[in-house]
Amino acid sequence: MKVKVINSSSRKTREKIKKAFALLAASKGSLNKITVTELVAKADITRSAFYTHYDNIYEVAKEIQDEAIQILIQNIDNLQDTNNINNFFDELFNHLKENEEIYSMILSSNDPLLFMHTLNKIISKSLYDVLKDKHIKNLALNISLFIDGSINLVIKHYRKEIDYSLDEINSYMKETFKILFK
Repeated sequence: MKVKVINSSSRKTREKIKKAFALLAASKGSLNKITVTELVAKADITRSAFYTHYDNIYEVAKEIQDEAIQILIQNIDNLQDTNNINNFFDELFNHLKENEEIYSMILSSNDPLLFMHTLNKIISKSLYDVLKDKHIKNLALNISLFIDGSINLVIKHYRKEIDYSLDEINSYMKETFKILFK
């Protein structure tokens, strides 16, 4: 982040840039096809305004990823044991619904792999830490299956490859969790 002091004008400019970036990522299908020229035109800002905030397109993508992961980490910190797993999923899916437009645009591109890999590692470690004392057979495999499948369902939702709402996916994940991790 280049700007040292974030005031309301800077915040608005950054949000315009991120929203334009998400739209371009969805339509182009790949980060390397987005140019700064296209981005500033879509965001209706000047090139100098863009470069005041970011050095390149990849910094925008990283900031969006980092913000999403930070919010998810805050939710994961609330996951202390299996008794509050439903609250964890509810908070996670409320966040996804509140930010559905941007996640839909980002995840419909071909470049969410780094974000998904990072998210997978964070959630998998947290679940393992919560469940390791339960002596569940094949715990690591079950966590991998559960997290990979869950993330894939969310991506398919945003890419409109499945006809299930986030609420339906959330309910399904909570039911599946109970089955896998009794």
